[in-house]
Amino acid sequence: MRAMTKKIAVLTGAGISTSAGIPDFRGPDGVWTKHPEQMNVYDIDAFMANEEDREYSWRWQKESPVWNAQPGTAHKALVKLEQAGMLTLLATQNFDALHEKAGNSPSIIVNLHGTIGTSHCMKCHQKYDTSDIMDRLDEEPDPHCHRKLPYSGDMPCNGLIKTDVVYFGEALPDGAMEKSYRLATQADELWVIGSTLEVMPAASIVPVAAQAGVPITIMNMGRTQYDRLATRLIHDDIAVALPELVDETIAANA
Repeated sequence: MRAMTKKIAVLTGAGISTSAGIPDFRGPDGVWTKHPEQMNVYDIDAFMANEEDREYSWRWQKESPVWNAQPGTAHKALVKLEQAGMLTLLATQNFDALHEKAGNSPSIIVNLHGTIGTSHCMKCHQKYDTSDIMDRLDEEPDPHCHRKLPYSGDMPCNGLIKTDVVYFGEALPDGAMEKSYRLATQADELWVIGSTLEVMPAASIVPVAAQAGVPITIMNMGRTQYDRLATRLIHDDIAVALPELVDETIAANA
């Protein structure tokens, strides 16, 4: 009789994206470590307060490696894990939308810190593809909502548009942590890929899963505060080590 397919929950952090060429924000060479003033790009109060800050925020995001990056071998390995029917949760602290670009299903991705891939009107909540806004940024450097409102005589809404990245001062997306806790505690294994596990509440997925008796793998170049909870620690290059781990896991479950 064939064994039941193993259920694997995954939490990814900056390390999976640095392996694809995106500089991280908080590391020793991180964007915000070297340029703390750029943290304002993602400050909700500054964004709401004045047009100049909004224009800077949009322009910075368009020119950022986050927007232009392509998925790496590690991202593609997680697509392979999903195609094998084994990936039940892909919770990510990254907002670069690379898991979506690589081909993972939106139904299993939880963008804990939001995503740059989509945007919304802060007034009427109309959804936008960020790429459409970026294409028109030269004509409209401070994007506003053009949705016609039938209850206002078809006048445009004109609300502010912002990306779905969680800015400083904003709450995490509704239900994101709850879904992550639920699926992580129901999994046969939890893999942490490229997260320093310093940013809360995302990092709390690890102790919650450990408490539920789920074996934990931490793959990260540096140490984390939860290494003691891991049953397996991998300190190798993620771009190489994750595809290997995925292949081994699929083969062992065949």
